[in-house]
Amino acid sequence: MLVLPSDITHANARTCAHMLGQALRSQSEAVVADASSLQKFDSSALAVLLDCRREAQIQGKSFSVRGLPDRLRSLAALYGVAELLPAAP
Repeated sequence: MLVLPSDITHANARTCAHMLGQALRSQSEAVVADASSLQKFDSSALAVLLDCRREAQIQGKSFSVRGLPDRLRSLAALYGVAELLPAAP
């Protein structure tokens, strides 16, 4: 499971994406990103999640998100990318 930090903003998105990309390589076939600890975020958090999704697909792995905050889910819907970030079972 990929555990997102509590803070993902434009200021740290690149570092966060790199860190999660490294962790993703050691994940099994089904990658789950745990976003339940996200407290401070902007639309950069969506970019980080979409980057993780893309990396998982490149590696032939499925990708889903657990604990996506309502506000971030609303942003994903607003930007038309909500279906790209399916909820984990």
